[in-house]
Amino acid sequence: MVHLEKDEHILEAIGRTRVVVRDGVVVEVGSPLIRSCPLARKFACPVADMTPSAIKENIEQRIREFGMCTDRRQICSDQDFVPFGASELISCGIRRSLLDCAVIVCDGAGTVVVTSPSMVQGIGGRMSGMVRTTPIIRLIQRIKEQGGHVLSEEAVIDQEGGVALARHLGYNRIAVTVAESGTASALRNSYPDILIFGVHVTGLSVQEASALVDSCDLVTACASSAVRAAAGQRAILQAGGTVPVFALTERGKELVLERLRELRIQVLVKAEKLPKEMGEQPEPLV
Repeated sequence: MVHLEKDEHILEAIGRTRVVVRDGVVVEVGSPLIRSCPLARKFACPVADMTPSAIKENIEQRIREFGMCTDRRQICSDQDFVPFGASELISCGIRRSLLDCAVIVCDGAGTVVVTSPSMVQGIGGRMSGMVRTTPIIRLIQRIKEQGGHVLSEEAVIDQEGGVALARHLGYNRIAVTVAESGTASALRNSYPDILIFGVHVTGLSVQEASALVDSCDLVTACASSAVRAAAGQRAILQAGGTVPVFALTERGKELVLERLRELRIQVLVKAEKLPKEMGEQPEPLV
C-alpha cells in the first residue's frame, strides 16, 4: 500500500494523467496517455494541448473554483456539464424516481452514499478518477449534514463497502460507479439488481474492458478503443458520438431514455450499427 501524507490526494485527470494534490497545492503531474480530447477543450479551463503544464493549470483552476481536494469543496450543483455523463444520468435517475441513491467517490471523503441529485452532480460532475484520498474532516461533516453518508472516516475508497452500506440503510434501487472490472464483477454477483456504471476506462486492456462490460449496465467510452469495441458489440443504445456512453442492459437503456425525456434540447434518434463514432474523437484511442 502506498503511504499517503496527512493531506494528500492522488487522482487520474485528463488523459488519465496522474496528479498529486497536497495541502491544496498541485505538487506532481505525470504524462497523459492521449494527445487531445475534444471534451477537454470545452472545459471552463480548456486543455487545448495535452501537456503536464496545461493539465496542472486545469487542476489548479478546479481547486480555486470549487475547492477540489480542500475543505472548501463544493458538494452540491445543479449545473450539467455534458448531456449523458455519469453524474448527469444518475442524478436524473434519482430525480425521476428510478433510483434511490448513488454510491460514488469524493475527494476528501472516499466512498459516499448520496440521495440528493444535486449532491451527486456536485461531487461527480467535475471529479476526475480518484485513486486515493485522505480525510478532510470539515468536508465529511458537511456531506453528513446535507444528508449524505460517508463509508469511512478514513476516506476509504471501497465501492463494494459503499453498496453494502446503502443496503444497510434500506436503499434498494442503487447506482454505483466503478472503474475496475473485478469490482464490477463482484458487485454484480452479490447485488444482481443494482445499476453499475463503468467510468474512467481510458487505458484498459482488451481483457479488462471485456470483463467490465460483462458486469455493467452502462459504461462510458472515455478514450478507450477496447471499451468501444467490447461495449459496441453488446450495447443496445449509444448516447453521444464523441465520448459515447453505452447502455448494455434494459435497465441502463431506461435511464438514458429518462434523461432524454428530461433534456430540453433537440435530439436525433437513429437506428445504427454500434459503436458509431461521430465528430472529433480523443486521440489516440488507447
